[in-house]
Amino acid sequence: MLDDIIKERRGKLDDLKNTGENPYPSGSFLRISIQGGLRDFSKFQRSGKSIGFSGRILGLRDQGNIIFIDLADGSGKIQILLKRDELKDFGLIKRTIDIGDFIHVSGALLTTKKGEKSLAAKKFQLLTKSLRPFPTEWYGLKDVEERYRKRYLDLVLNGEVRKKIEDRSKIVADIKKFLNKEGFVEVETPILQEIPGGARARPFITHHNALDQDFYLRIAPELFLKRLLVGGFEKIFELGRVFRNEGIDRDHNPEFTMLELYVAYEDWRGLMKFTEKMLKPMLKKQFGSKKWEEVTYAETFKKYAKKNIGVVPHDKIDDVFKHEVRPKIAEPTFVTHYPKDISPLAKSSEKDRGVTERFQLIIGGTELVNGFSELNDPVDQRERMERQEADFRAGDEESSRLDEEFLEALEYGMPPAAGLGLGIDRLAAIITESHNVKEVIIFPTLRSKGK
Repeated sequence: MLDDIIKERRGKLDDLKNTGENPYPSGSFLRISIQGGLRDFSKFQRSGKSIGFSGRILGLRDQGNIIFIDLADGSGKIQILLKRDELKDFGLIKRTIDIGDFIHVSGALLTTKKGEKSLAAKKFQLLTKSLRPFPTEWYGLKDVEERYRKRYLDLVLNGEVRKKIEDRSKIVADIKKFLNKEGFVEVETPILQEIPGGARARPFITHHNALDQDFYLRIAPELFLKRLLVGGFEKIFELGRVFRNEGIDRDHNPEFTMLELYVAYEDWRGLMKFTEKMLKPMLKKQFGSKKWEEVTYAETFKKYAKKNIGVVPHDKIDDVFKHEVRPKIAEPTFVTHYPKDISPLAKSSEKDRGVTERFQLIIGGTELVNGFSELNDPVDQRERMERQEADFRAGDEESSRLDEEFLEALEYGMPPAAGLGLGIDRLAAIITESHNVKEVIIFPTLRSKGK
């Protein structure tokens, strides 16, 4: 059936070419947005002037001497009327037009007898001939991955998806606007790194042919951003892609977007207040204006863990937290004082050297923000990195690595500072009330078909 439809459309393409029509013209087409036309509909209607729209045909109803078209662009949708006695190429249009085609039309605005705002076309031009029909079933697809795989169709056929992507764009713009107002400088650091650092994660590896050298796709920009603190920057941020060779679930995609920011002469407490100031307005719809809760890492086990979890080995405690504790934290909550052993880049608490001046913002069981007072003691940092490197060499592929160039920079002196990482995909998923980060990542990572 599909092959027959494609064959039929290719026949229409040949028909157009044989009549001298170019089915894929280039040019600048005088147009206004459909949203603009609808907004100023009365004004345009009174003037009687011809206006132009360009867009994709999403609906087509042939009633003999008149064809009704639902035309959509990036701003909205409007009905177009094609009448035999007003278009000289009506016959050719009638036999070659299809849903999915892009067209340009111009004419006067009118209101039909049914009260629908429309444009009666005086001129018609095909801009792109579509050779494949849209799927007849899309919203109820059992194979959800097919939606992600063919996101271009998802955007055309599912207005909710388009809205989420637009909302995500606004979230990013709002964050940048906020940080610029707060005096931050946006920077860019390397994605190709000799040593993966700044987080616990298994990296992706690639090879540079000209240098004949292996590189890693960054798992975090942290160690380069801290070099900029050494260099004299006091408020910096980077918003970009990060890559971690890990599992895929509702909170994880192997490549994702993260905001990292650093503030000199600030500590974790000040950064927690800053985090709430930045994010609370964005999350007001979901969680209101009440003060966000604060609880220590140790206290979460008493509050949320099952009573029968028993004695947990020291090196497994964070696994228990991630699987037994964190999923039960629904409301925005700052979890503080993480153990030193799982916080290799954070300053130790002066009151308890076994824990760190570190916090995570947990919402709906998801880690949204990870922040801390940055460790700027090069001796302490070296000792921690050496332990992490030993763990890596013992088989822990997610362990942080020892970075001599970073340690050398630290020895020149880095001011006291606080920094955080914020998962943009997770934030967008929460704000758009999506159940999975794939819904707000335009092209999520998927297994190849047939594997």
